[in-house]
Amino acid sequence: MNERFDGPVDDGVVEDVVSPLPAVDERDVEASLRPKRLSEFPGQPKVREQLQLVIESAVRRGRPPDHVLLSGPPGLGKTSLAMIIATELGAPIRITSGPAIERAGDLAALLTSLTEGEVLFIDEIHRIARPAEELLYMAMEDFRVDVIVGKGPGATAIPLELAPFTLVGATTRAGLLTGPLRDRFGFTGHLDFYGDDDLEAILLRSAGLLSVDLRDDGAAEIAGRSRGTPRIANRLLRRVRDYAEVRGDGSVDRETAQAALRVYDVDQLGLDRLDRAVLEALVRRFGGGPVGVGTLAVAVGEEVETVEDVAEPFLVRAGLLARTPRGRVATPAAWAHLGLTPPRLAGPTLFES
Repeated sequence: MNERFDGPVDDGVVEDVVSPLPAVDERDVEASLRPKRLSEFPGQPKVREQLQLVIESAVRRGRPPDHVLLSGPPGLGKTSLAMIIATELGAPIRITSGPAIERAGDLAALLTSLTEGEVLFIDEIHRIARPAEELLYMAMEDFRVDVIVGKGPGATAIPLELAPFTLVGATTRAGLLTGPLRDRFGFTGHLDFYGDDDLEAILLRSAGLLSVDLRDDGAAEIAGRSRGTPRIANRLLRRVRDYAEVRGDGSVDRETAQAALRVYDVDQLGLDRLDRAVLEALVRRFGGGPVGVGTLAVAVGEEVETVEDVAEPFLVRAGLLARTPRGRVATPAAWAHLGLTPPRLAGPTLFES
């Protein structure tokens, strides 16, 4: 529990899917591509400006900054920002995750081992156990924890003073955070999906670090299929590099990127095998819906959680699928993407006024 980690702690990954969660053997590569300073961090201009003020003010005062909460979908740079905060402060960082903190004693042991000014990063903080969360309230506010010794009427609370520290929490589901925990963060930043221009800049920087000959049109092609997510962009870049080295001359232009991503089943919108399987089932087997997510998951041979957490968020954001009270419905754009014509229904449809 008190070990230092060099990278984020993630749960399992779904194979053959353009998931924003990295495979274990890719984490070292992704860590090498992380920006080290706030000035190197691409995109998110509002969050960068706000964080710069928080950090610079704390450095001038000679005190740790307020606790920081970073929210947003996976793969947008929350872990990178936590590491940058520590670097800018000149402080060490301790990294753990909410699911790893199962008991209040685990958290107490971690907190009491922190040195003054250290940064504690808790990924997926909304999944921290409730007893540990309640202990965290006092630690964040008063830099103190009460350790209960004994049980029953004879139990006593021993107060332990903590060295001042900065907690950086990251969450992909800010709505699941309890009010008392959210209120104890002095700064909250929300990361949005990236535009193609920012993704192209990220890809060109990563290509330089990986010694990949990436042309501008190749970067634009990969960026357009990356779902607005830097982690996915970097992963696609490595797969395109593999293709270029084996079947080409090593350089990556638009044609090479298109051919490589065709091999890896990533289409023009960034849809992968699972996304298209969900759309195909919804349109071809169920006439566009509405259909329940459980039935849809059985039709594509996946778990319900996989369809809901991996495929649906992007399909909804891309305007290809809608969640309705009666079930999932394919939009006209989904039919068009599959090269099909939606059936004409009597009366107005769900998507017509």
